[in-house]
Amino acid sequence: MRVDRFPRMRRVNAIVWEVLAAEVHGLSDPRLSGVTITGVETSPDLRRAVVYFSAADMTRLEETGEGLTSAAGRLQALLASQVRLKYTPRLEFRPDQGVIAGMKIESLLRGAPAPGPGGEE
Repeated sequence: MRVDRFPRMRRVNAIVWEVLAAEVHGLSDPRLSGVTITGVETSPDLRRAVVYFSAADMTRLEETGEGLTSAAGRLQALLASQVRLKYTPRLEFRPDQGVIAGMKIESLLRGAPAPGPGGEE
């Protein structure tokens, strides 16, 4: 489903993202240090939301995902208390593949030889 065709879903996703991005930093779980919520995709029936995240230490993505999953109930309750929706979506957390790909490209570029004069090698 293309969310950009439905302005209401785009607004719901933005509101859910805003609340979760703010609230995740208030949690005391050490696995969540350096976590960033990068996006949210809510299902049209509002029963599920996929929450995309990245971590300052990309080697700890799995650990960060486990921390978010264990905090899902608390984050859902905070979301329900701040946003009025017909249903409070069940949260599912996934690493943001765009950020991961960007980090891989950056790593490759850092290892590439510097171009010579005139932009040639």
